[in-house]
Amino acid sequence: MTAVARTRSQLEAARAGWTEAGESIAVVMTMGALHAGHAELIRRARERDERVIVTDFLNPLQFAPGEDLDKYPRTFAADLELCTAEGVDLLFAPGPSEVYPAGDPIVRVAAGPVGDVLEGEARPGHFDGVLTVVAKLLHLTAPHRAYFGQKDAQQLWLIKQMVVDLDLPVEVVEVPTVRDDDGLALSSRNIYLVEADRAQALTLHRALEAGESAASNGAAAAVAAAKAELAESGVKCDYVVLVDPESFAAMDGSGQAILLVAAHVGSTRLIDNVRLRVGSGHR
Repeated sequence: MTAVARTRSQLEAARAGWTEAGESIAVVMTMGALHAGHAELIRRARERDERVIVTDFLNPLQFAPGEDLDKYPRTFAADLELCTAEGVDLLFAPGPSEVYPAGDPIVRVAAGPVGDVLEGEARPGHFDGVLTVVAKLLHLTAPHRAYFGQKDAQQLWLIKQMVVDLDLPVEVVEVPTVRDDDGLALSSRNIYLVEADRAQALTLHRALEAGESAASNGAAAAVAAAKAELAESGVKCDYVVLVDPESFAAMDGSGQAILLVAAHVGSTRLIDNVRLRVGSGHR
């Protein structure tokens, strides 16, 4: 059975023996509502590290007024069951007062210009909240490695940049997006999708496949193909953009790239992406 820590002192006590024994420690950060995508992150961690901590914290800082904080799925019993099945050593599940003992922090990590575009434009302040809690949880769990999925590509880029810019002593490990058999990227918010919405949500994956197929003809062709697929389905598209994976700047040349899409399906906003290579002869 996976041990549970609710407080900082319980977390420190659990880690003490591992540190003394020189064991490597991994962390997988979640907001709960765990699914097969989280399980894959845990498995990757177990392949390399002797101890695995999963954090289960619904971070209020990354939700703007009117977003889905109050209705976000809370499934702690099922989360603990998944962690136990996957061999997690410790589930750190603090409340807001444990993570932010003085209330909402006055000093926060600023995401900078990349935090103001795409997801940051749609959700102002979101990435400041994400980076602030990630930094705090990295300090509290003190892992050797932290595992994050590629589905949240902008978030992943910002976390990696924060680790570099602030000299945080941790290795960030990327794990490819996990999908259902029909191609839908796994997300805790998929629970909001009714049957008709789920069928329409598959358009995001088809749009990325269309963009990937057209990428050999250049950046504009890749974006146009993805947009055409979305337009045909009738989903409300927020953006389709091709970015440089190193700078996250919009890309119109050739080389390695990430094609990102965000769209509303019913009342649910979904994001997805694919890594590809743009240019003649590259797929």
